[in-house]
Amino acid sequence: MTQSPQDPTDESDDESSQTKRREGKPRSFWRELPILILVALVLSFLLQTFVARVYLIPSESMEPTLHGCTGCTGDRIVVEKIGYRFGDPEPGDIVVFRGPDSWNDEFVSQRSDNSVIRGAQEVGSLIGVVAPDENDLVKRVIATGGQTVECCDAEGRVLVDGKPLDEPYIQMDFPFSPGTMTCETELKSGRCFDPVTVPEGNIWVMGDNRSNSRDSRYHVTDEFTGTVPVDNVIGKAIFIALPPSRTGILHSPDIQGR
Repeated sequence: MTQSPQDPTDESDDESSQTKRREGKPRSFWRELPILILVALVLSFLLQTFVARVYLIPSESMEPTLHGCTGCTGDRIVVEKIGYRFGDPEPGDIVVFRGPDSWNDEFVSQRSDNSVIRGAQEVGSLIGVVAPDENDLVKRVIATGGQTVECCDAEGRVLVDGKPLDEPYIQMDFPFSPGTMTCETELKSGRCFDPVTVPEGNIWVMGDNRSNSRDSRYHVTDEFTGTVPVDNVIGKAIFIALPPSRTGILHSPDIQGR
C-alpha cells in the first residue's frame, strides 16, 4: 500500500505553529533577574547621587528638631540634592554638609581594614545601603555670605547684621540671665561669641541644641572662621522618614524676618 505524498502546506502549518509556541513562551524569570538587579542598582546610584539620600542622625546636636540622643533610635532624614543646584542655602534651612578638614578632629572612618570587605562597603555606599565614609554633619543655616553674626543681644538672642533672630526651635541653650550672666558680666554666658562676617560663598551653621553642638562657634579659629563653604553642602533636609512615630516634614522658618 503506497502513502500519499505529504502536502507542502502541512509542513508550513507545522513550522508556523512551532514558531508561535516559541514566540509565546515567556522568558525565564531567572534569566531576566540579573538585568533587573543591574537596572535597580543603576537607578539607586543615580537617585542617591543626584536627587535625594537618606541619612541617619548620630548625635544630639539638633535636638529636639532631629532625634539622635545617646542610646536611642536616631532619626533617618531625607536630604534632597536638587534645590541647591539652582540656588544657595537660605537662613533657617537644615542642611547636611561635609565637614571642612578642620572639623574632622573627631571623625573616625567606619571602613573595614579588610580590603575585600572595604571594597564591598564602598560599592554599598554608591547605591545607598552603606553610609558614606566621610564626616557628614547636619546643622541649621544661621547666616550667609556677607552677613555678620554674633551673640548676644540683651535678651540672649543671636544677632545677624545687628538684628535678633526668631528661633522658636531652640529649647536647649546655655543659661543667660540679664544682670547676672550675660556677655558683659564677670560670669560670662556660654551663648556669647564675637562678631564674625561670613565670607562670600560660605555659610554660618549652628545646631538647634545650642548647649551641645560643635558647630561654627566651635571652629572660629580655623581658616574659614567657623564657616562652611557652600560647595561642601550636600543637600537640604526636608523630611523625617523614620521612626514612624516622628515622621514628618522639616520646615525652614524665616528666622531673619525677610
